[in-house]
Amino acid sequence: MHIKRLSITKMKPDSISAMFDNIAPNYDFLNRLLSLRRDVYWRREMVRALDLPAGAAVLDMACGTGDVMMEVMRRNPDARVYGIDFSKKMIEIGAAKTGALTPGAQAALAAADALHPPFPPESMNAVTIAFGIRNIQDRPRALENFRQILKPGGVLAVLELNTPTRGLLRSLYLLYFQKILPGIGGFFSKNTGAYQYLPASVLNFPAPADFAAQMRNAGFRDVAWKSLSAGISTLYIGRR
Repeated sequence: MHIKRLSITKMKPDSISAMFDNIAPNYDFLNRLLSLRRDVYWRREMVRALDLPAGAAVLDMACGTGDVMMEVMRRNPDARVYGIDFSKKMIEIGAAKTGALTPGAQAALAAADALHPPFPPESMNAVTIAFGIRNIQDRPRALENFRQILKPGGVLAVLELNTPTRGLLRSLYLLYFQKILPGIGGFFSKNTGAYQYLPASVLNFPAPADFAAQMRNAGFRDVAWKSLSAGISTLYIGRR
């Protein structure tokens, strides 16, 4: 099956959740391998941009195996950090990782999705989501939920993969992303479909200016974005 024909809009949330359950045991290893460990740098840049107050409450949406949560706790030991993900297997791995970080770490994870987050309005200083917003079909509703959960002045940080727009880098990126990455990911995870879905979902994600406009339409102010690693990843920041 050619990746260009993969219709991600027809995938139901339950199917996407099951797919992530399936690849959860190899998720961290493949993230590091396929990104050449750039994913670690990208997450650090996102957490660094939060500029959290003392004792901040932080919610990581689509938290996966807890990498963003762990970075928040490393940089802000007094923070209260929460994570939700619709993949129960990801949550299980994340709970083990965050629980082993420090004996006094204030972290909690739960299986839930971004369209029904189990948190009251104005309860968080920051909301983060790394490489997960493209998996949410109703992005406007999710962004509205993020804004409602934030305290006034709170920050939303979105980290997402992007496609370089021109030149040799774009050609090399597409060759790797469409031809080589699915083979490597499928070999190690034994789930080729998941690593066909990855490039398809990235290629279907809006350009930075368009996604920033979606954030503004959801009521965020001071929206800005920063390209990372020559445009392979983009960090978006907005405030309530």
